[in-house]
Amino acid sequence: MDKKKMPKVLIIDDNEQVCKFLIKLFSKTEYQTFYQLTLKEGLENIFSDDIDIVFLDVNLPDGNGLEAIDIIKQHPAAPEIIIITADGNVDGAELAMRSKAWDYIPKTESNKNFKFALDRALEYRKQKQFNQLKKKIKRARIIGDSRLISKCLDDVSKAANSDIPVLITGKTGTGKELFSRAIHTNSNRSRAGFVVVDCAALPEHLVESTLFGHTKGAFTGADSDKPGLMKMADKGTLFLDEIGELPLTVQKKFLRALQGKEFRPVGGKNEVKSDFRLICATHRDLSNMVKENKFREDLYFRIFSMNIQLPRLKDREDDAAKIAQCLMTQKTAGSENSCTMSQEFLEEIRLYDWPGNVRELITTINLACSDAGSDSTLFPYHLPDHIRAFNIKNKFNTPDSENTTKKNLFLDTKRTGKNLKFKAYIEQMKYDYLQELLSAAKGDIKKSCRRSGLSRSQLYRLLQQYKIKTVTESNSGNLPNSTL
Repeated sequence: MDKKKMPKVLIIDDNEQVCKFLIKLFSKTEYQTFYQLTLKEGLENIFSDDIDIVFLDVNLPDGNGLEAIDIIKQHPAAPEIIIITADGNVDGAELAMRSKAWDYIPKTESNKNFKFALDRALEYRKQKQFNQLKKKIKRARIIGDSRLISKCLDDVSKAANSDIPVLITGKTGTGKELFSRAIHTNSNRSRAGFVVVDCAALPEHLVESTLFGHTKGAFTGADSDKPGLMKMADKGTLFLDEIGELPLTVQKKFLRALQGKEFRPVGGKNEVKSDFRLICATHRDLSNMVKENKFREDLYFRIFSMNIQLPRLKDREDDAAKIAQCLMTQKTAGSENSCTMSQEFLEEIRLYDWPGNVRELITTINLACSDAGSDSTLFPYHLPDHIRAFNIKNKFNTPDSENTTKKNLFLDTKRTGKNLKFKAYIEQMKYDYLQELLSAAKGDIKKSCRRSGLSRSQLYRLLQQYKIKTVTESNSGNLPNSTL
């Protein structure tokens, strides 16, 4: 096989004997195998080369392998990750699976298990790459490249290639209808209609006639036959938004219609057929509603064939700033206004929690532009008061207020910045802030993220950028020997 086309396998473990043992184990296979002894060097290798599979140790001298999974997943062609560990920690295994690692293998496992895991991971990777080449997703207005949103787009691709019902869940404003439309647009039903039913906006006495249609004279005001939305969705997609609001009295009839794709219009004598694909969305917890007898269990399991859970905007890393920039481009396109966003404004966008998610962000950008007027640059001053107040409180709480009072970075007389240019001074301040943040949190990454308002991947990226090493408490354990 051409060496350039051979799959690449990287081993990240600080025990060189372990690395050499695995390389020898895989030597008879058609793989290129490398190793790195530190997490930093391993990450640099991943982001500078096209690595297919990573065997990643948990306890490394400069970081925790489990905490690095999120960073690795940021790679556009992220490798499949197989965690190897000496302690066999159950919590660690659960975290690895939740982070979508391919496998979690104790180092005491037999040699054939390592080979088997590698072969299976490569088989899966080839299949995934083939499917990605076969069909690229039309994203429409879905903006962002964070790991969580990329996972949702993968789910959109899977849903578009099937006809099973899909339930999209997520907080208000996360884009449930947008993702539903993306499934329809990428499916073989895209040439037919995408029919939206807002269950929360339907008066209870009109739900049946709206869904199933009615015949002339069926009730007062029914002057003619009218097809329902389910019939209008024939050959296309029926999207039930906020299905949790569908009355219990209608749920049984809808379930029957869903199972047989047949229903009877209100006042009608004959069954009507409709070949529709169903997508539902809700911000409510339907499983709890089932327990409370507020939603039918049989309907719940019928619509729950596939679930896409949309993340909150605050969990999507840098996506908020990307969405804001895209919104601004759309607003200024073909307009005489030339409103732009300052870096400080974008930084405030990144810091805020966005409880209203993307919908709140859109409203905020519109308000800021309106407040600034035309031919203006947006500054933090143009943001709504509640956003500015939240961000200021967040900054004062990072790090501990006691430490901040004793040693305020901007009031420290030893650092006047007189001999530094502005950009260099800002870079120095960022470096000092990260050092003091880690010191105050005693190296605890989770605590540092909570105090700084940064996501784990953002923090790691900054630490790499400023070449700041982290030392985790977990790296004090004994390392395995070469016998695994």
